[in-house]
Amino acid sequence: MSSETIISVENMTARYGERLVLDSVSLEVNRGEIFVILGGSGCGKSTLLKHMIGLYKPCAGDIRIGDVSVVSSKGAERDALIRRFGVMYQSGALFGSMTLLENICLPLEEFTELGREARELVARMKLSLVGLADFANHMPSEISGGMKKRAAIARAMALDPEILFLDEPSAGLDPVTADELDELIIQLSRSLNITFVIVTHELPSIYKIADRIIMLDARTKKIIAEGNPAELRETAKDVWVRNFFNRKSESVTSDT
Repeated sequence: MSSETIISVENMTARYGERLVLDSVSLEVNRGEIFVILGGSGCGKSTLLKHMIGLYKPCAGDIRIGDVSVVSSKGAERDALIRRFGVMYQSGALFGSMTLLENICLPLEEFTELGREARELVARMKLSLVGLADFANHMPSEISGGMKKRAAIARAMALDPEILFLDEPSAGLDPVTADELDELIIQLSRSLNITFVIVTHELPSIYKIADRIIMLDARTKKIIAEGNPAELRETAKDVWVRNFFNRKSESVTSDT
């Protein structure tokens, strides 16, 4: 893992109408690391991710991938920026009327000049990377929830991005399937040097995959913890942070 910063969020503030969600948040993600965004319900985890990929514009501050601003880039510069990352949404968001192969070919058809045979070759390679080589011609309705998540990751990798953003990858999966997905994330990170930015609240996944985490707080609208999750579980100064990692409620803490 490199110490080179690949993503920087600088004093970013986000609102939905009059409601303040994030207040002057700053962070850096290093190239090649698995970076996890976590926190309680309503803290702004998905909001932060959506701003980082350019779906929303912040009220203040900037977000940069390398030297390029996600907020202010336009035209060809923005097109090139978008190709540097892939996104896996919580539901997988596969097109139900297309096979897995066709789903993964879609970004290749839209953003490259590759012919059909070349697109299908690349798509099959991506499916192979996530363990779905034998399911290219299956429809999303014909595969399990865990396989849908893997297929969505394969589609997110179609254009060979440097960065993958994953929104709640383990949501709705049984523990064994979630663990297999965690293993895949670690494997892709190590073998392809992909930088992962992952939103999740699943503690087993956090402990297994995260090189570093930030924790957002719905009360302060800011980052209240950053570092290694196992260390924060024992040493975090904020009691709420320690409670989160130890699965304790505030009432339990106050009684002991």
